[in-house]
Amino acid sequence: MMKGVILMNDKGKPRLVKFYDYHPAEKQRELIRRLYGVLSSRAENVINFVKVDSLFGSDARLVYKTYATLHILFIFDFFVETMDKCFSNVRELDKVFNFNKVHAILDEIILGGQVLETSSSEVVKAVEEISKMEGAANSIMAVPSITGWQGR
Repeated sequence: MMKGVILMNDKGKPRLVKFYDYHPAEKQRELIRRLYGVLSSRAENVINFVKVDSLFGSDARLVYKTYATLHILFIFDFFVETMDKCFSNVRELDKVFNFNKVHAILDEIILGGQVLETSSSEVVKAVEEISKMEGAANSIMAVPSITGWQGR
């Protein structure tokens, strides 16, 4: 689920705040202060994905981009949550050996830069349907050829 979107300047002053879970005003201010603390302590050459479990709960991630003096933050958990549902306790090896399924999950959530679905239940249903179709296609391809048949 998308937890929130925040635009703040390089001094930590929020310019746009949208939380998708209810938080009282004081809690919102505290979250923004703590998120700014996370951003301001990071080096410029590190990845822009940060675990923020302590702020938003299990599997929450912060993805941010800085443009000049503006930080753009997205806080979400649905990708990890959905992978966990599809793989029953997702592990790194699931991602390595099932990379096509991981890409299918991501494509059900985001396609061409557009967020299509944020309900992990709906994504799981779609991925299960894709797996069923792939299984049916593979069983058709596995039909043995008829010996001696000459196509005319």
